[in-house]
Amino acid sequence: METTGAAQAERAVLARIQAWAKALGFSQIGVTGVDLSGSEPGLLRWLAQGFHGDMHYMQSHGLKRARPAELVPGTVSVITARMDYLPQGTASDWVQQEWQRLQRPHEGIVSVYARGRDYHKVLRARLQKLAERMVQELGPLGYRVFTDSAPVLEAELARHSGQGWRGKHSLVLNRSAGSMFFLGEIYVDRALPTTEPVAAHCGSCTACLDMCPTQAIVGPQQVDARRCISYLTIEYGGSIPLELRPLMANRIYGCDDCQLACPWNKFAQTSSLPDFAARPGLAGSSLAELFAWDEAMFLRRTEGSPIRRIGHEKWLRNIAVALGNALRVAPDAATADAVRAALHTRAAHPSALVREHVGWALAQVPQQTPSIQLRNKELVALTR
Repeated sequence: METTGAAQAERAVLARIQAWAKALGFSQIGVTGVDLSGSEPGLLRWLAQGFHGDMHYMQSHGLKRARPAELVPGTVSVITARMDYLPQGTASDWVQQEWQRLQRPHEGIVSVYARGRDYHKVLRARLQKLAERMVQELGPLGYRVFTDSAPVLEAELARHSGQGWRGKHSLVLNRSAGSMFFLGEIYVDRALPTTEPVAAHCGSCTACLDMCPTQAIVGPQQVDARRCISYLTIEYGGSIPLELRPLMANRIYGCDDCQLACPWNKFAQTSSLPDFAARPGLAGSSLAELFAWDEAMFLRRTEGSPIRRIGHEKWLRNIAVALGNALRVAPDAATADAVRAALHTRAAHPSALVREHVGWALAQVPQQTPSIQLRNKELVALTR
């Protein structure tokens, strides 16, 4: 009876933590232990295959990424937090609207999650408040807060704690929220009751694998970052491989295609916070307009945004590729001339990286078949 009473008391503690988290804008709280040994072989294989590309930090911490108690000595439990990020007021046909952006090659596409405030700032501040509330209400507690900011296997911790299952695109999927959410963690030195994992529900669906523009998803839950548009436009600092440039179309920061193709995202939820509303200029702006931003304008428009971290040089590199792709599908001479005029404004840029990508873009020749865009019949099939 004493044991049962103690377990009930601990469950009550978890319920209180979940209530505090909800008040802070989190969508779900889970808890897991620190044993991720089952994830270690997969992590080592992924690294051995070089799928992490130039993200050397993925390798530099060894297996600490899968060993919370080694990363933060004394850790006994990991609290996982999920926060939906679709902006308030998002239309019910938002997936169709996002696909349609690909039909407008003059428009620069920024991944949905990056159009608002930097999620690192939002989640970290609120996780810190949650941890402080726990100390205030529950007594002394050793903890450390993480939001995509350290060697942490976020998706595996989320899976173990019941936030969802790993989809074939490797992201966490939730039956009532799809995958349009951020993850964060609090490592604590107190044993808390765990929340149970959930069953996977992808079945035989391969929509995410089939839709990836660069075929970066090389197998279920296996992503070769070196081919991923999100990696190429955000993490990678070099010259984008020539064979991948046409496949990037007008995506200039990140890529949502695998998520847009996923049937579970019809259940994606909007955020309870205003932070993730799209900032002016980051949704619906033309490539030419974005390409015209000088560094001061770039820094001003991206202040407090995750986009700022790539810097102005990579921003111009990405847009130059998109302009080259827009030139390839220009419907008439006037449009092609306008694209070339925009590109010529950066043809003598001080950065060799920018000049090289501008040169490639100017060398593109308009063609009749819009091979780098979704064809209309494909779009119709996707949005039914």
